[in-house]
Amino acid sequence: MASTSVTLTLPVLPLDDEVVLPGMVVPLDLSDAEVRAAVEAAQAAAGKSGNGKPRVLLVPRIDGTYAGTGVLGTVEQVGRLSGGDPGALIRGLGRVRIGAGTTGPGAALWVEGETVDEAVPDPLPGAVTELVKEYKALATSWLKKRGAWQVVDRVQQIEGVSALADNSGYSPFLTVEQKVELLETADPVARLKLAVKALSDHLAEQDVAESIAKDVQDGVDKQQREFLLRRQLEAVRKELRELNGEKDGEESDDYRARVEAADLPEKVREAALKEVDKLERSSDQSPEGSWIRTWLDTVLELPWNERTEDAYDIRGARAVLDAEHAGLSDVKDRITEYLAVRKRRGERGMGVIGGRRGGAVLALVGPPGVGKTSLGESVAHAMGREFVRVALGGVRDEAEIRGHRRTYVGALPGRIVRAIKEAGSMNPVVLLDEIDKVGSDFRGDPAAALLEVLDPAQNHTFRDHYLEVELDLSDVVFLATANVLEAIPEALADRMELVRLDGYTEDEKVVIARDHLLPRQLERAGLGSDEVVLAEDALRKLAGEYTREAGVRTLERSLARLLRKVASQHELGERELPLTIGADDLRALIGRPHHVPESAQDPAERRTAVPGVATGLAVTGAGGDVLFVEASLADPETGAAGLTLTGQLGDVMKESAQIALSFLRSHGAELELPVADLKDRGVHIHFPAGAVPKDGPSAGITMTTALASLLSGRQVRTDVAMTGEVSLTGRVLPIGGVKQKLLAAHRAGLTTVIIPKRNEADLDDVPAEVLETLEVHPVTDVRQVLELALARAQAPAVAAA
Repeated sequence: MASTSVTLTLPVLPLDDEVVLPGMVVPLDLSDAEVRAAVEAAQAAAGKSGNGKPRVLLVPRIDGTYAGTGVLGTVEQVGRLSGGDPGALIRGLGRVRIGAGTTGPGAALWVEGETVDEAVPDPLPGAVTELVKEYKALATSWLKKRGAWQVVDRVQQIEGVSALADNSGYSPFLTVEQKVELLETADPVARLKLAVKALSDHLAEQDVAESIAKDVQDGVDKQQREFLLRRQLEAVRKELRELNGEKDGEESDDYRARVEAADLPEKVREAALKEVDKLERSSDQSPEGSWIRTWLDTVLELPWNERTEDAYDIRGARAVLDAEHAGLSDVKDRITEYLAVRKRRGERGMGVIGGRRGGAVLALVGPPGVGKTSLGESVAHAMGREFVRVALGGVRDEAEIRGHRRTYVGALPGRIVRAIKEAGSMNPVVLLDEIDKVGSDFRGDPAAALLEVLDPAQNHTFRDHYLEVELDLSDVVFLATANVLEAIPEALADRMELVRLDGYTEDEKVVIARDHLLPRQLERAGLGSDEVVLAEDALRKLAGEYTREAGVRTLERSLARLLRKVASQHELGERELPLTIGADDLRALIGRPHHVPESAQDPAERRTAVPGVATGLAVTGAGGDVLFVEASLADPETGAAGLTLTGQLGDVMKESAQIALSFLRSHGAELELPVADLKDRGVHIHFPAGAVPKDGPSAGITMTTALASLLSGRQVRTDVAMTGEVSLTGRVLPIGGVKQKLLAAHRAGLTTVIIPKRNEADLDDVPAEVLETLEVHPVTDVRQVLELALARAQAPAVAAA
């Protein structure tokens, strides 16, 4: 049955920040003047009309503002509350939509209101029935968690949709805003949906809170158990120490005793004792405790005052270096000098000057395969020191050098500190391998972190970010290896003493192959030294024609390939042992030579057999090399005038070509060259091996010679190579890498080399056996170069053009 709305005149009982829904029975304090006035006015009105119980309008007042809907309530009883104050028990009956104000007895505010129609269809639709079941199930679950078993049955007995929705007004978890929304929602079904949502959200939050509380409680219980077990373990250990007659505090975990017993520098001891104090104040469960223990273990494991005695047998040390490495006299001299100075300082009591000891920082720069890395171990052997290798190739994180801050999880000291720890002494030989391959990115620049490590004026107070105490590196011998000096930052290179390893001569390669490489490869191939013997001419041919490199890595691989072939043929029954291999046997075993010297080729097949081709010398990352320059003139009818350069040349080399061409144009008549061809016809200069980038000014005289050869029709001598920068006036200017270039010319079988006069002093660095095979001509002017390099004219210049 549909209910009808009724207009009522009622006194207002305001509820500050409280909401009463229909069906609720609430006690109210009559000591509040507005509440008392409303109840007294309702009682007076009921007395006059004789209509039964006094009635009031319960209206929520939120922040001084009345809601638009109130609840009709009856005053069931007036008396005393549990605290002794006067109070009234009021029951909510139904919703009333508040209208205009009116007059009435008493001091209360009277308003007119209209009851709200809350009729629902009968019977209930299926969806509403399911909603009723869901609400009762959620309410039952919540009441059972609170232990309110006596209320469960009463909720289950509620039948009306409106009464069931209004029953949620008893829920303490609902906010005032949610209750006002329930009050002002007239549709019972919509109101029940709101109640279901609020109750389900609260239960979900409660489940999460209970899960968190359970996890916390489990963690607390675990910590309590661990604390109890640790105390028991400590007590057991104490009893065991007493049984064994040990004093309390002698266990290995007593860091204070370990620090006091260790031989530490004074400042390090103070820092370690401060950390021990922190450790004793922290709990066993504190993560800081494990960090402090790890730091203390690292400090106690470092050899703060451990040093190995240097072997001051200078002759013996030099003999060790000579026995383990052939050649490399510069490095051997430097190490011998270092030991001699150390010995004299020690004899005069000058081992420590200004807090610094006599360490050394050397940079070994040279092409791959010349023995830079293995030399470090030989130096340590000769000096009687420990050897540690630190690979820096590809390192991009600054913390790899200086360590991590201890605040980070998994923090470690840097590689330098770990190297000292691994060596077990404060004066090892530390090899910083591939220092030119260090990179930088957002994590910092490791090369910059090495500045303090490799500065003899600073490294006696080196501070690692992890240790944060001073570490004396002034007694360490640092050997840094690099292939390219230019790749090392200038500030870092300035802190190191440069020692160049420019490569081996053919004689040195034969000695290295005979004394070092061959015995090692025989062992790896499973052959005895009496089973396979390589004649010296075979070794020389391997070094000169099968390989062409500054180092000996390819030579060693060729030896390994040769011995593998011999071992394989012996196992197949194709060859008997013992075997002596000569130079003529190499082709049958490992194929034809790959590098035949120009001097050994047929004159007609040499590159310089035609005018316009000259032989230059260059320096690459793999050492010195021979570089050919080719020049040609375009047909005047088809080719455009101008200069064309090919061969992947850099800007400096392109400028050198322009200078060479300008010099010949301006001095061609003086040199008796047909310079008119340079004006009317296009000039093309090409550097073979176009896939390899080339740059630098040292090919200036080579390009000039090639162009002069082309114009004059005179070939460049096949045995001549040259290097030098050319100026516009024809001066030959100095260049770098003379030693490497002369070694390359020697390897290529050339016999005459032209260099700038101002580079004549660099010949002191070239091995004597190389200079004996080369005829070196220092020159100051291009005219001298052309006179030396160009062969006698065999055809008219016009025909050559």
